[in-house]
Amino acid sequence: MIPYGKQDINQLDIDAVVDVLKSDFLTQGNQVDIFEKKLSNYCGVNYGVAVNSATSALHIACLALNLKPGDLIWTSPNSFVASANCALFCDAKVDFVDIDPLSYNLCVDKLEEKLIDARNRNKLPKIVIPVHFAGQSCNMLKIHHLSKEYGFKVIEDASHAIGSKYLDFPVGGCKYSDITVFSFHPVKIITTGEGGMAMSNSKKLTEKMKLFRSHGVTRDTNLISKEKHKLYYYEQIELGFNYRMTELQAALGISQMNRLDNFVNSRHKLKKRYDLMLENECLIKPYQNPDCFSSLHLYPIKVNLTEHKNSRDKIFNRLRDSGIGVNVHYIPIHTHPYFKGLGFKEGDFPIAEEYYSKAISIPLFQSMTFDEQDKVIESINTILKT
Repeated sequence: MIPYGKQDINQLDIDAVVDVLKSDFLTQGNQVDIFEKKLSNYCGVNYGVAVNSATSALHIACLALNLKPGDLIWTSPNSFVASANCALFCDAKVDFVDIDPLSYNLCVDKLEEKLIDARNRNKLPKIVIPVHFAGQSCNMLKIHHLSKEYGFKVIEDASHAIGSKYLDFPVGGCKYSDITVFSFHPVKIITTGEGGMAMSNSKKLTEKMKLFRSHGVTRDTNLISKEKHKLYYYEQIELGFNYRMTELQAALGISQMNRLDNFVNSRHKLKKRYDLMLENECLIKPYQNPDCFSSLHLYPIKVNLTEHKNSRDKIFNRLRDSGIGVNVHYIPIHTHPYFKGLGFKEGDFPIAEEYYSKAISIPLFQSMTFDEQDKVIESINTILKT
């Protein structure tokens, strides 16, 4: 089976992890700091806070921005559930903005329409979380302008987008947002096994996220209230969590960062072959906005069902039966049973639902060979012809 996504681990990665295993620190050593600085420098941002998952990064980002019970966030329905769950973890409320039919990202026109209505009803969001689907940035310049006009904070969910650029500036630089979150899950561009990082240019937000990452406990003499001269002394000053990244994960991340640009370049070579060789007229290839340079976490195709006698699910199953490990990204968040229990229903965000009904993510990963890709292309072209 050719998977839709796959990590790329070499001997240097293994050696980096083994070195940590032989060291004195498996957690809370210096590797996490080094990883944070390496990624911050790459993105051109002041700070990074490494954690055990992107979900944790989203959670502490919301907490750092003082999201409280009853507050409201808006995000995209075309994402993994974590993009919305981070609000619920804070006992806040969540709502969605439908997607753009070309990029499949949060639609800025619909965002503006919804903000105008929300201001009239005194129901504005405290935070908006645009999701850079498949590695392509949202229209962050417009979102930034709207955030200033309507007074909300912005967390970029860039779980798909490490190595991407927007208006020639690295995603993660927080030029148009308060915080940006990356994921290092094995199917992402680089991996730490599990893991994530929250980037920010704000020292204050960074200090808050570091507190929430580690139980709300600190030894910082500028923050604790007494007995500052005792080396063993610490205080819990927030209600935090155990969201720390291990030294093993950070060492793997540092090593993977050395190949990040090569990984992205490999994905672009594969994308060009897909663009040229996928030929069926009922297949819609992913759109690339000229303002964006995507790291190409996914290559999502749409099957125009009005032009093809098979349903999406039949095509999906035939591809799986052919040894092609296709997937679907994503089941719209608002259609999951839990969110229906919150009052959402099918039909609320029709563009996201229409995209989902036709979407198939086909294999794309940096170590994919042309022979593997040729098998994928041949299988898709053959199935869509029958």
